[in-house]
Amino acid sequence: MLAEKALLGTFLKENHLLHDTIIRPEHFAEGRHRLLMQLMKNIHSKSRAVDSITLALEGDPERYGGLSYIQGLLSYANPVKFEGYEDILLEKWKEREKRNILTLAAQEDWEIDRVVSSLQAMNQARVDDYHSISDEIMNVFDDPWRESKKQSGSLTGIKQFDALTNGFQNGDLTIIAARPSMGKTDVMLHLAKQAGWQHYLPVIFSLEMPSRTITMRLIASTGGFNRGKMRDPYQLLSEPQKERWSATLGKLNETCIQQFDGSSQTVPIMRAKLRKVIHEYPERKPIVFIDYLGLITPNDTYGGNANQQVSEISKNLKAMAKDFNCPVVCLAQLNRSVEQRQNKRPNMSDIRDSGSVEQDADVILLLYREKYYDHSLKDPALELIITKNRNGPVGTAYALYNENTGEMKDVDNQRII
Repeated sequence: MLAEKALLGTFLKENHLLHDTIIRPEHFAEGRHRLLMQLMKNIHSKSRAVDSITLALEGDPERYGGLSYIQGLLSYANPVKFEGYEDILLEKWKEREKRNILTLAAQEDWEIDRVVSSLQAMNQARVDDYHSISDEIMNVFDDPWRESKKQSGSLTGIKQFDALTNGFQNGDLTIIAARPSMGKTDVMLHLAKQAGWQHYLPVIFSLEMPSRTITMRLIASTGGFNRGKMRDPYQLLSEPQKERWSATLGKLNETCIQQFDGSSQTVPIMRAKLRKVIHEYPERKPIVFIDYLGLITPNDTYGGNANQQVSEISKNLKAMAKDFNCPVVCLAQLNRSVEQRQNKRPNMSDIRDSGSVEQDADVILLLYREKYYDHSLKDPALELIITKNRNGPVGTAYALYNENTGEMKDVDNQRII
């Protein structure tokens, strides 16, 4: 079957997926594919490369079709569709298992309870989400008498915001929404830098700006350079600014930020790219930033229904945060209705094509600057309005924002690095 060949070919092309997959040899329908899967897992468990040579050395090539068959599997490989192949195999396996259970139940006249429990056990293909209440109770038994380490996520350096949220938490989906040019991309880049300096692995999916533009913005905000001068640093930077250029790049390099700037990306494509980069930096915990929600391509057009498209995307983003156990921070646009109100501070319902965003997000953060609407003001205040916080209080945090450099400071006017 094609899905089995595609999955095995993908394992051959991207060995690291063998570590993540939920597929076991018995999930394959074809006998030689079961043998190949077991052999691949055995070789990978020894931290050795899985290829035609190691497969030939470790097993009998004639049992699974010879080396030419293995080479042919590579033509079916497609890492982007890896999770889809997993789902197909599991569904086919469940269909076979269901038929086997019902046949055996009829032959041996099983009790109905035994049939139901067997079918339920078969449906529990993902065993990594199992938690016994006995084990969980033992984990917390001594908590009243043991000082526990405070679980903080990726901190932002904005004291008021960190006090409300305790940073960005693993498994949480955060939506940061604002009107165009309010500063949301600069906020995202600030958060990415802060995470990197805390030894996280910031992974940016920039669906709007090319990586060159993102990089120049990062340099400007880190070095305090006016973005207008970044168009031609040779001509426009002063000598003192040029003297701190190298130190700025060195500081920025410590963040280990990873960028993907392809347009029209789906969540499954982003998952595949994230999975690969995680394996390249196993010592760092990932945190994902996406710019922005409205540019993510849905898997289905839903007849052009934007709300349904956004609902699918937000559910998939939440699933990505949970499955990878990392924070996912996604930018979003606010609709124009904000401009028509006298009080232009945004509300959660102002998120464009909100769909199920309000339900799926753990934290919703709205940005507001008074100066955005009144250019005569000199006030650099940026309001970070937390309108939803599933695991904490809501409220407003304040920062100082320099729209010329993209730099953010805490309200005490301290640089946040």
